[in-house]
Amino acid sequence: MPASDTETEQQIAANRARYEALKAAGTGQAPKAMPGPTDPTQAPLEPSSAIFSETVPGGWYANYRLKKGERLRILSPEGKSAVALLAWNAIDTSERLNHADTIKIQWTAALGKGRLLFSDMGRVLFSIVEDTSGAHDVLAGGLNAAGTVRKYGDDPNLRNTRTNFLLAAAKFGLDPRDIPPFISFFAPVTVAEDGTLSWQQDARKPGDFVEIRAEMDLLIAISNCPHPLDPAATYTATPIDVSMLKPQASSGEDFCRTATPEAVRGFENTDAYRLS
Repeated sequence: MPASDTETEQQIAANRARYEALKAAGTGQAPKAMPGPTDPTQAPLEPSSAIFSETVPGGWYANYRLKKGERLRILSPEGKSAVALLAWNAIDTSERLNHADTIKIQWTAALGKGRLLFSDMGRVLFSIVEDTSGAHDVLAGGLNAAGTVRKYGDDPNLRNTRTNFLLAAAKFGLDPRDIPPFISFFAPVTVAEDGTLSWQQDARKPGDFVEIRAEMDLLIAISNCPHPLDPAATYTATPIDVSMLKPQASSGEDFCRTATPEAVRGFENTDAYRLS
């Protein structure tokens, strides 16, 4: 075996050992269990807290600007929608949601109440402060125009996530280079030990919602189109309700900030950036 190949294998082994050591240290230092799904009856939407609310039709997209502390609640009334999300730092759009770091930093691909969405700078973009299902996807992505045609037929009225994000990004003065991989809420994708992705339809239910809190000023785009793993034979995208909510006054310890050592470090990075 050439020396270069041996050195490469040694480096791979060393990197793997370092990864396992970090993972063991991270998981071993996380003393707090993540909370269970939100009970919808315990988290009513207070009309006085809403900045505005709107309905996003099936197949369409929407843009939002959130200031630090403001929240976005996304509700799936019929339980049949998958909502893809992208976000950018409103001050410097070269910083954006990073689905891979969101997984790696937290040692999990499972998102739910108490988890964070990270940027590619290791800073926290969002905290998930309420979530009724935990049925979200950070791996499979979304359909483009060609994928939509293959899955549902050549109907020009059927919109797709890729095109929606191109249009949404353009409204912020961004272009295709600014569209990274994204996450999808209400997309019950599970991962088997062999890496196989599967769809767990029973994990979605009418009235599911997720509420995310901005941890810096953000530009946000969402797309309400079918997920690529959704087994429905017909194009199914039902309306969703989106509410932008005012910041909440602090009420003691913020679980999202303190649940894990990774969360603490992420917020240290975020707080330092905002103060710089």
